Amino acid sequence: MKLTKEAIAKMSQSYSKAKTQHVAENAVTKNGILAASENSQVAKDLSTPAFAFSIDVDSQAVANQKQSGRCWMFACLNFCRFHVEKTLDLPQGTFELSQAYLAFYNKLERANWFLEHVAATASKPFDDREVTWLFGAPMQDGGDWDMVCGLIKKYGVVPHAAMVETACTNNTAQINTQLSHLLRQDGLKIRSLVREGADGKKIEEVQAQMLDEVYRMLCVAFGEPPVKVDFEYTDTKKQFHGVYGLTPLEFYKKYVGIDLDDYIGVINVPGEDNPYKRLYAIEDSDQIPERENLYLNVDMDTLKGLVIDQLKSGEPVWFGCDVMQHCDEEAGVMDMDLYDFDELFGVDFSMDKAQRYLTRESLPTHAMMIAGVNLVDGKPDKWKIENSWGTEVHGKKVGHNGYYVCGDEWFDNFVYEVAIKKSLLSDELQKVLDTEPIVWPFWCTFNPVSAY
Repeated sequence: MKLTKEAIAKMSQSYSKAKTQHVAENAVTKNGILAASENSQVAKDLSTPAFAFSIDVDSQAVANQKQSGRCWMFACLNFCRFHVEKTLDLPQGTFELSQAYLAFYNKLERANWFLEHVAATASKPFDDREVTWLFGAPMQDGGDWDMVCGLIKKYGVVPHAAMVETACTNNTAQINTQLSHLLRQDGLKIRSLVREGADGKKIEEVQAQMLDEVYRMLCVAFGEPPVKVDFEYTDTKKQFHGVYGLTPLEFYKKYVGIDLDDYIGVINVPGEDNPYKRLYAIEDSDQIPERENLYLNVDMDTLKGLVIDQLKSGEPVWFGCDVMQHCDEEAGVMDMDLYDFDELFGVDFSMDKAQRYLTRESLPTHAMMIAGVNLVDGKPDKWKIENSWGTEVHGKKVGHNGYYVCGDEWFDNFVYEVAIKKSLLSDELQKVLDTEPIVWPFWCTFNPVSAY
C-alpha cells in the first residue's frame, strides 16, 4: 500500500480511541518500555523470600566478562573450575581459571581460519555471499561449546593468576577493530596471490608472516601466554599445596580431571526443516579444527530431562540462550510473564519459538551455567543460573550475588543448547551420534562465529 496522509490520519483516529495506550504513553515516555510494562510481583515470586532450589549443585562466586563477548568461554571455564574445586577440595569461590589465556589463542586461531578461508574462496567474486560474510567481521568474540572444548584440548588451561585480565581482554572492541583492519588488508593480499597463481608453499609462507603480526598484536594487548605455570593453593583443611613447572595441558589433565570429549551439545531448534533426533553441523564453523561443532537436536522435554539428570549427578550444565528476552538484569530474573508488552501497546505478540528462530527474532546470544533447578511433583518450575556479568550492573546489585533465576516457560522458549554428558543419553540418541550430520549453511542463525 501507499502511505498517504489520509492513511496516517486514519491511524491517528484509531489511536485516539485507544484509551489504554494513552495511559501507557505517559508511563513509557517517562520510564521506558521495560519499566512501564514490568510485573514486579513476578520477580518477587521467583526470587523471594528464599533463593532456594530442590537441586542446587553450584554456588561459586560469579565471574565477570565485562565488555567482551566471551560468555561461551567463561561458562565453560566456570564448568571446569567447578571440577577443579571439587578435585582439590578448594573453598568455593577462591579459584578461577584464566579467560585471557584462552582468549589469546582463540583470536590467533580465528585469524588463521580467516586467512585459510579467504584463500579457499579467492576464486569467487567479492560480492559472493560467503566472501562478503568472511570480510564482514574477520575478528569478533562469538563462540560455542565445541569451540572452547577444542581450545582447551589443544592449549590446556592455566590459573587466573598465571595470565590475568587486561584492559583489552575486558573490553575487546578496540583489539577486534585493529585485528579486523589488519586481516581485511591481509585478506586482499591472499586473494591477489591466489588469483595470480601463487603455489601453496608461497601462500603458506605469506600467511605465516601475517600470523606473526597477529601474534605480536595479541601479545601487546593481552600479554604473552605462559608456557609453564606454578600453582599454589590452600584447601578447606588449611593444608598448603604447591606444584611447579606444569604446562597448561598438564594442568588441565591433572586438575580439571574430566574429558570434554565426553560431552555433546544438545539443542532444541524446532521447525519443519529441523527434525528432532538428528545430528547437525554448520558449514564454515571449523574455527578450531581439532573439534567439530556438532549438535544433537531433541524436543524440549528430552533436553530438560537430560539437564535434570546431569544436575542430579552433582554436575552443573553449560547452556546457550537468548538472554535479554523478558529479562530484568538488576533483579536477576527471566520470565515470560515479567513484562506485558501486549497490553502496553495493544498488539498481539504471538510467534512461537520456531517462528522466532526462523525470523531471527530470537537466537542464541549468550552462554551461562545452569546451577540448579526446583522440582515440584517431579516437574521443574524455576532454574538457578550462574551468569558471568559480575555482581553489579550500573552500580546496583544483580540478582543473588550475580546468580539469576528463570521460569520454566522462559526456559522452554529461549534455551537453545546445553552441554550434556554422552553417557546420560538414551541408547537411541547415542546411536544418532554415529550418523552423518545434516549440514546447515554458514549463514544460519546457529553459526557460533556470530552467535553468543
